[in-house]
Amino acid sequence: MEKLLKLLDSNARLTNAQLGVMLGCSEKEISEKIDELERGGVIRGYKAVIDWDRTDRAYVTALIELRVSPKRDLGFEGIADTIMRFDEVESVFLVSGGYDLAVIVSGRTFKDIAMFVAKRLSTLDSVLSTSTHFVLRRYKDSGVIFLGEEKDERGVL
Repeated sequence: MEKLLKLLDSNARLTNAQLGVMLGCSEKEISEKIDELERGGVIRGYKAVIDWDRTDRAYVTALIELRVSPKRDLGFEGIADTIMRFDEVESVFLVSGGYDLAVIVSGRTFKDIAMFVAKRLSTLDSVLSTSTHFVLRRYKDSGVIFLGEEKDERGVL
């Protein structure tokens, strides 16, 4: 099962026939296993990794660290559930260290994200403080390398 998941994680476009050859199984066995993994919630979805910098879409990403006060009987789940429902939010993680949650958000502009943090995120009862880090360039995302195709035109001094 782990080999199947690793193959799907690296390329979800592989056909069941291709996966079967790679794993020494029949196409039907692969199909049944994938169905089982989807029903069991192990496979949550399939997604393309897109280099938005190569498109016309205006797109800004930020990592926001949050210190929060967990609610009694809900722990961090209550505030995480609230935060993940905002349209701007792509990911929410419980983390160790100086902050409790890490949130990945996207917006059209830096100002959109700043206003989201100021007016919607930091005003939540459980949020004690935030620290916003804007993504200036992606070098690797979801296992995909984004470097190597652009030339540095700066001269050497």
